[in-house]
Amino acid sequence: MNSSTADVGTHTASDGKGILITEPAMQQLARLCLEQGTDKVLRVGVRSGGCSGMSYTMDFISQEEVQSDDEIYEYKIPAGPDFKVVCDPKSLLYIYGMQLDFSTELIGGGFNFTNPNATQTCGCGSSFSV
Repeated sequence: MNSSTADVGTHTASDGKGILITEPAMQQLARLCLEQGTDKVLRVGVRSGGCSGMSYTMDFISQEEVQSDDEIYEYKIPAGPDFKVVCDPKSLLYIYGMQLDFSTELIGGGFNFTNPNATQTCGCGSSFSV
């Protein structure tokens, strides 16, 4: 296993709010944002389901799909593109303060969520309960 997220730098949105994103996740998101094109933003949220009751969602949407009550966070990468993360108010209640990490490990790799609001998480880390 590689080093823990505690010794990896984290980034917040330009306003100091939003979810924490580790450096490996920032690099991966920057790459994905470039592939998606300039009119896309990353929507992060939760929905009912998963083995612990709620599961995380992440998807690219067009800027026209952003709702008026969505929270929008801008992230700036020193050596890469800026990107926006959008979250609906209901989901934000469950994921505020969450840390998003990315791992290249063969087992358990991909995006990983560390949610301080979760009272229980499943073994795969993709669902939680509060």
